[in-house]
Amino acid sequence: MALFKKKTVGKPGEWFYCLEHGKVEEGPDCPGQDRMGPYASREEAQHAMQTAQERNLQWENDPRWHDKVTGDAGEQDK
Repeated sequence: MALFKKKTVGKPGEWFYCLEHGKVEEGPDCPGQDRMGPYASREEAQHAMQTAQERNLQWENDPRWHDKVTGDAGEQDK
């Protein structure tokens, strides 16, 4: 048992999704490294993983984040 427990930071009315426990929490309860948020509502926090997946797809398909490949050697323009 730890003598000094780190207090999590958050406010009532802020919602988080805990990656370790797979649950929505208000406050938060779990450390920052294990959660996503804050979200404005419980419903937004419930869809945290879906929102992250959609954003990842957008970023992966964003041409601004990919270097152009030129030539046969596959050298990248910089």
